[in-house]
Amino acid sequence: MSKIFVNELAPKTTGSKIIMPQGGIIQMQFMQQTSISSQSISANTDTILANITVNITPVSTSSIIKIEAQVFFEPSTTGSEYNNIFSFFRGSTKLGHPETSSRLCGVSNSVTSYTAGDAGSTPSMAYLTFFDSPSSTSQLTYQVGYRTLENITFYLNRTVTNGGNAELGISNICVTEIAG
Repeated sequence: MSKIFVNELAPKTTGSKIIMPQGGIIQMQFMQQTSISSQSISANTDTILANITVNITPVSTSSIIKIEAQVFFEPSTTGSEYNNIFSFFRGSTKLGHPETSSRLCGVSNSVTSYTAGDAGSTPSMAYLTFFDSPSSTSQLTYQVGYRTLENITFYLNRTVTNGGNAELGISNICVTEIAG
């Protein structure tokens, strides 16, 4: 068996692409949000979370885009700790489980760490993954969406009380183009 050792692969002409084998990683783009913010969310409404956005321009229409996100947050009401769903959006298209009447449909709900009476100082966490087949070589914008059964304020990267010994964290979104 032979082995080829190289330090770098480059296209043979300007503007050309190196074709990766199926399943190979072509590119990765990410955004990491460290600032704190709050956002009003209406009950039973898919809402795109501000400040968790990433763009990618696929090189092939057969590529698969792996979308991953971590969201550090706390909602203003304890009912929203367990009655919620997170989704991804590609532009205005919601990605996740297909809509079903009166059910929360998306990619995943959050992990709740504390739900007693004074839950305003203990954050929740969501981790989401989804594989998208956009069939596009145009720039795509991916964002995280949230839906809950109550009107709330969504506190990103902080707790409701945001003081004393309350935790601060980060949120991020990452997209990886995989050769199809």
